[in-house]
Amino acid sequence: MMLSLLERYIASTLLKATAITVLVLVALLIFFGLMEEAEDVGRGNYRLVDAFLVAMLAAPRYVFEGFPIAALLGSLIGLGAMGANGELVAMRGAGFSLRQLVLAVLKTGALMTLVVFLFGEFVAPLSERWAEQWRLERLEKRPTLKSRYGFWTRDGNAFINIRGILPRAQLRDIYIYEFDDQRRLTLATHAARAEHQNDHWVIYDITQSRISESGVTQRRLGQARWDSLLDPDLLSAVLIRPSLLPVNELYRYIRVMRANNQSALDYEVAFWSKLATPVATLVMLFLSVPFAMTHNRFTGTGQRMFLGAILGMAFYTLNRGMSYVAVVYELNPLLSALIPAMIFLTAGLYLFRRLR
Repeated sequence: MMLSLLERYIASTLLKATAITVLVLVALLIFFGLMEEAEDVGRGNYRLVDAFLVAMLAAPRYVFEGFPIAALLGSLIGLGAMGANGELVAMRGAGFSLRQLVLAVLKTGALMTLVVFLFGEFVAPLSERWAEQWRLERLEKRPTLKSRYGFWTRDGNAFINIRGILPRAQLRDIYIYEFDDQRRLTLATHAARAEHQNDHWVIYDITQSRISESGVTQRRLGQARWDSLLDPDLLSAVLIRPSLLPVNELYRYIRVMRANNQSALDYEVAFWSKLATPVATLVMLFLSVPFAMTHNRFTGTGQRMFLGAILGMAFYTLNRGMSYVAVVYELNPLLSALIPAMIFLTAGLYLFRRLR
């Protein structure tokens, strides 16, 4: 993607303004997150330094979730400053058309969006898992581990490995290893699935191997009661929200839940919302151009920031609202993900027609 001299200048301006906006926005969100985490300080071994670490580990998520708003604010500030200094007028006078200006903004936006999308796919989920694991270990006073081999925790003399955690306290592919007081393995249990009912767990499709000095005996059961101290709320916390999962994991969850005749609408909405985020970011950048060029000499930076904040909050509210509406009323997930971007794109096209 070749950029002309003017396009590189516009890109440099937008990148600087957007980077500053992202830093300020993320800093504010980290502060609010720290205030929320501070409510749990004192529970278990959870201290203020732990709350600060958890809040900091949420930063990659804030970058991904808030980037469309940050891109809009950054573009309004960057282009607005260029307009206030007469640079946009000089560019157009030199033959740099409005179409070329829009393309320059979108090219820069596409580059930023690609970087942030990859950041959200590979860094944010990993950071979120670290934060949840750290938080749970301090709150529950028990060692936990979430790795590529599933979730591990200790329950008395038993070590539990859960390969799949689904919403509504449902587990898949569970291994339970029980030890005696001499730390010798006495019972190994595998269950295909488990559900929490009232005050206990029920496990299904069970294979047990009892180990003793005389040898190993094996038995199979259809289902059994499992009296475990494993807290369903703990597992709900371990289960990362659908919006924070990578696209490939969302797709895998959707397939698993459909195979088990369960509704995967939450994950479908998150899947399409994540894929629609790059489109929404480019739409917000497109929308910023007519706003930045309208009365740019008479609009201060504070006014542009206020306008961008209003537009950004409107988009964020509409986007979140459509996600909830899609889940409650079972709307098409793809349509609900694209509606906010389409509304703002329509507004941008209308403003461009007036600008010309």
